[in-house]
Amino acid sequence: MALMSQAGSSHCIYSEKLRCIGGHSNIMNNMEMFKMKDICFGLDISSLNSSRRVQGNYLNRIGVERRRGGLAIVAASPPTEDAVVAAEPLTKEDLVGYLASGCKSKEKWRIGTEHEKFGFEFGTLRPMKYEQIADLLNGIAERFDWEKVMEGDKIIGLKQGKQSISLEPGGQFELSGAPLETLHQTCAEVNSHLYQVKAVAEEMGIGFLGTGFQPKWGLKDIPVMPKGRYEIMRNYMPKVGTLGLDMMFRTCTVQVNLDFSSEADMIRKFRAGLALQPIATALFANSPFTDGKPNGYLSMRSHIWTDTDNNRAGMLPFVFGDSFGFEQYVEYALDVPMYFVYRKKKYVDCAGMSFRDFMNGKLPPLPGDYPTLNDWENHLTTIFPEVRLKRYLEMRGADGGPWRRLCALPAFWVGILYDEASLQSVLDMTSDWTAEEREMLRNKVPKSGLKTPFRDGLLKHVAQDVVKLAKEGLERRGFKETGFLNEVAEVVKTGVTPAEKLLELYHGKWGQKVDPIYEELLY
Repeated sequence: MALMSQAGSSHCIYSEKLRCIGGHSNIMNNMEMFKMKDICFGLDISSLNSSRRVQGNYLNRIGVERRRGGLAIVAASPPTEDAVVAAEPLTKEDLVGYLASGCKSKEKWRIGTEHEKFGFEFGTLRPMKYEQIADLLNGIAERFDWEKVMEGDKIIGLKQGKQSISLEPGGQFELSGAPLETLHQTCAEVNSHLYQVKAVAEEMGIGFLGTGFQPKWGLKDIPVMPKGRYEIMRNYMPKVGTLGLDMMFRTCTVQVNLDFSSEADMIRKFRAGLALQPIATALFANSPFTDGKPNGYLSMRSHIWTDTDNNRAGMLPFVFGDSFGFEQYVEYALDVPMYFVYRKKKYVDCAGMSFRDFMNGKLPPLPGDYPTLNDWENHLTTIFPEVRLKRYLEMRGADGGPWRRLCALPAFWVGILYDEASLQSVLDMTSDWTAEEREMLRNKVPKSGLKTPFRDGLLKHVAQDVVKLAKEGLERRGFKETGFLNEVAEVVKTGVTPAEKLLELYHGKWGQKVDPIYEELLY
């Protein structure tokens, strides 16, 4: 995940409970000479608790070392780089402050879109091998001026400005987009990326498939990427669920990352996002095949998350409680078992261990070592609920799909969550939904999609109202973005999901063969 929130003039202070408010507070006078706002990945230091301890920890996070008599700037590091050793142990308040530092005023809200896709050989339809992926990454870097990201002597990704290309465990090719102002910019970014990838890949006899689950090949056929964190996850997954390896190696998603102005705004958007996530799952359902035949689901990708690792996935009912806020999410995240710590350019296996123990210097592989905010940031990336909180909110319920749907997914959520009237209408609509109803939708939608019974009708009828609200929200934004919803408008009008259209082709024109999907959903 590459999107870094750009902190604006809306800052966070501590009172009885942490809130994000407008205004400025100086952390220390001599910080101005370093222009810290320009070097800290969008983290506005003026928004932090002004205690000396918190100052030190946040400065360590962004690459500032303490020296006697002043401060010295050292190189700022990406999230997974080695962290500066913490001068003092982090406190829970530091972890809360990290999340709260994402607050920003509305004019600084941005849209960050990520999508994954399956690469395959045109001749055999087999998944790309790592060696082919390495050639592809090198080719894109050289032809289109991307910076290479290495792990040891292996190329594992690319960076260019605020965009990044990374590899999922089975070689799924991911674009993590820059934070952008409009959906036109977002869709242009997707189109530019696909052009660049195709320009190099087609010369290699490689194509890319837009779907939510690997339709043809089994786990044994999927290559393993040379990334240390994935080796740790691969060993741990079978201990905590039956479908974790399928999640790692055979799924693709599209998600959007969106900002909030305050703790209260975060809570409202979090609740709306969780309540409506099953509707997004249905609208974008696009994974009905496994091992070359129908699997009984419309979104196999979504179903897989129900038995991957329930300590770190799901619908988070506590978000709807009266006491929810940044602090309660921190408490939840602290109780999610760890995967790893990154030290000396190596991943240290901490699978199943406690971040709370780490906070107390009692992590068994690293006794006496304390976490930095880099470690906290990494830990937050290993939590996989349907909506995830970092310094922004991630909407995680949709299957990967063809390029028009890559633009439609952010359009759906921006129209709802970035428009006050539409957001309030959704909150009013869903306010009496029970935790049991939300969980029922989460569990049944992967199989029955928009035809899932809900109260006196079908989920299709709720989805029609929600898509109408999304369209109205986009209209009020004033950027002429409603056309990006055309893909989902057709789905709610008919009640037929993309997966059901694929199944119709499979049982008809395709003659019960899955291979034609590689042409149907080719980027």
